[in-house]
Amino acid sequence: SLSNPSKIQYQYKLEGFDKEWLPGYTPANEAVYTNLPPGSYTFMVRARNNDGTNNIQPTEYKFFIAPPFWQTAAFYVLAVIFIVFSVYVFDKARTRKLQIAKKELQEKVEERTEELAVKNAELAEKNKGITDSILYAKRIQEAILPPDAVVKKYLPNAFIFSKPKDIVSGDFYWLAETPSSSGKNSESILFAAVDCTGHGVPGAFMSIVGHNILNQAVNESTTITPSILLDKLNKGLSETLNQTSEETKLRDGMDIALCMLNYKTLELQFAGAYNPLLIVRNKELIEVKADSIAIGSYTEVQHQTYTNHKIQLQKGDTLYIFSDGYADQFGGPSGKKFKVNQLKSMLVNLEGVPMAQQQIALENSIEQWRGVLQQVDDILIIGVRV
Repeated sequence: SLSNPSKIQYQYKLEGFDKEWLPGYTPANEAVYTNLPPGSYTFMVRARNNDGTNNIQPTEYKFFIAPPFWQTAAFYVLAVIFIVFSVYVFDKARTRKLQIAKKELQEKVEERTEELAVKNAELAEKNKGITDSILYAKRIQEAILPPDAVVKKYLPNAFIFSKPKDIVSGDFYWLAETPSSSGKNSESILFAAVDCTGHGVPGAFMSIVGHNILNQAVNESTTITPSILLDKLNKGLSETLNQTSEETKLRDGMDIALCMLNYKTLELQFAGAYNPLLIVRNKELIEVKADSIAIGSYTEVQHQTYTNHKIQLQKGDTLYIFSDGYADQFGGPSGKKFKVNQLKSMLVNLEGVPMAQQQIALENSIEQWRGVLQQVDDILIIGVRV
């Protein structure tokens, strides 16, 4: 029996928290536990009196500490639901924003596409107008060139290889007969290969100007030689382009090779501005140099006259005059220029070949040389066999 309650001592253990019983006995009749985690516990206590008698079977008290809400399964489920819902809402909002941006961009693209379509239609219309104008200029340019029947009449054994770089050409050929004082047919034929500055439309305008000046010079001159015609062409072009001083000069002009051939006497007269005359005779090449004075360019030697060359031809000689477009064409295995020396060798090798076949050979050769490269300049070669 517990005869003296004040002498009673206690020993306790909180099962679920303490691993062992409290060492020894204590007279304190209370036990303090703090910060117990959530869970189930059993508080066991046993007592003894002052003579050491104790109760063997401890007294037990069972209790449960509930976890806070944020540590419950319900909270975790709600948290997961909230996170999933938040991600869903964010994704929907982001998708919506992207759809709006995409729609705005698509509307802008459609608007710009429509604007571009309108502008392209306008440009196409303008380009068509320009192209139509250039095609009309081509017809005008072709109208001033000697017809094939006229070329065949005055140069019966000849070819003219003309290949413009663009629709219209800055190279042109010219043909005329010298006036006869007796009223009979002329015995001499004038023909020229002319290379105007540039190509395309500017060159075509220059070709029309040059053609008209040459015709006027023939009609107004009492004495005609190639050098006289070049002097008149030089003066006339300078005056037409107002190139009478250093201040008013333009960098426009012509390179030309002009021949006057008498079929009866086989006398040939030649004058040139930069472009020479080539004569192939018995597998040999005779080159007649041109003067280094461009037609129409204002220079300090503007009053200098051109040299008139006289050559006695032989039956079977072949004459060639040309612009620089053929020799300047890039191509071949190294993408280099064809060059005039290669052209000269080719013309010598073609001696004896009919003139029509010579033209075909020249056309095929330059096309093979050019390959996939663009044509760089207008091409003009005139070949005449006497």
